[in-house]
Amino acid sequence: MSTDTRAPGTGTYAPRPGAAPVGRMIAAQTALETRMLLRNGEQLLLTVVIPSLLLVLFSTVDIIDTGAGRAVDFLTPGVLALAVMSTAFTGQAIATGFERRYGVLKRLGASPLPRWALMTAKTLSVLVTEVLQVALLTAIALALGWSPHGNPFPVLLLLVLGTAAFSGLGLLMAGTLKAEATLAAANLVFLLLLVGGGVIVPLEKFPDAARTVLELLPISALSDGLRSVLQDGAAFPWGDALTLAVWAVLGLGAAARFFRWE
Repeated sequence: MSTDTRAPGTGTYAPRPGAAPVGRMIAAQTALETRMLLRNGEQLLLTVVIPSLLLVLFSTVDIIDTGAGRAVDFLTPGVLALAVMSTAFTGQAIATGFERRYGVLKRLGASPLPRWALMTAKTLSVLVTEVLQVALLTAIALALGWSPHGNPFPVLLLLVLGTAAFSGLGLLMAGTLKAEATLAAANLVFLLLLVGGGVIVPLEKFPDAARTVLELLPISALSDGLRSVLQDGAAFPWGDALTLAVWAVLGLGAAARFFRWE
């Protein structure tokens, strides 16, 4: 019996060996990364449950003075910024750190999938998760009586810049620290920025010297920018967008330079 695997009349082997197109590999890796993220209970707690609970709790219970107007109008932009940080920074840093520790990244680096394509797939997975987060939080906020203002285009651009900034910082942490150190540091930063990043507590409540420093943080820029558009109806918060762009360039550049795959 013949064992020739060549297609008749072509002189080539069928199926043809070789790597799939890069676009198809990125799409497949993005789907895998997204499924892994959504199946992780701890990640869902961080990225979905905590922001939702904070929005409901502080919008319905008068615990913190959020200034003039309804609390939900102040809190929703900040919680949206928190959701971006929890996914793009905290969740991605922890997951990537342990993938690096267990040798997953080393094995993927030896596969036909280029390393830049792997980072692209991780970023796209973050964006997919954020779409789900924003949709859920928006529905909750609207049910609580939120009345958003402004053009959605600046909101979208701010969310993308914030994702790029936090993603770069998360990958930098995951690629330079040990997994256990990344776990501790990422959660600590999450808690500190939750309190001091203008998410729940207005920055006006802090002393002037501390506020000057806090306003330079990416979470503060994202919270303030979203609040300027969604609460105040501003056309475009150029200062906050510039701050996020600088963080994005620095974070992604440092991650590309110092990330260790092993």
